[in-house]
Amino acid sequence: MILLQVDELKTAPYDYRFPTTNQTRYCYTRYIEYHRCIRAKGKDAPECEKFARYYRSLCPSEWIERWNEQLENGTFPGPL
Repeated sequence: MILLQVDELKTAPYDYRFPTTNQTRYCYTRYIEYHRCIRAKGKDAPECEKFARYYRSLCPSEWIERWNEQLENGTFPGPL
């Protein structure tokens, strides 16, 4: 018998700036906040991890992959 440990999944907390059910802007904002945090504090900064959890729970994986590619290519359209 193989037992797998599953971490508890949590979504991002409510943010008054994004009161509607469409969470597209919330997803994008959290992604940008994460990358600003790691640029300011370093990739291993524990305080940045919450932003990573938030955008990963809100954003479709296809968007994240595309944005990561754009970051690598220097073509990301966001204000980092």
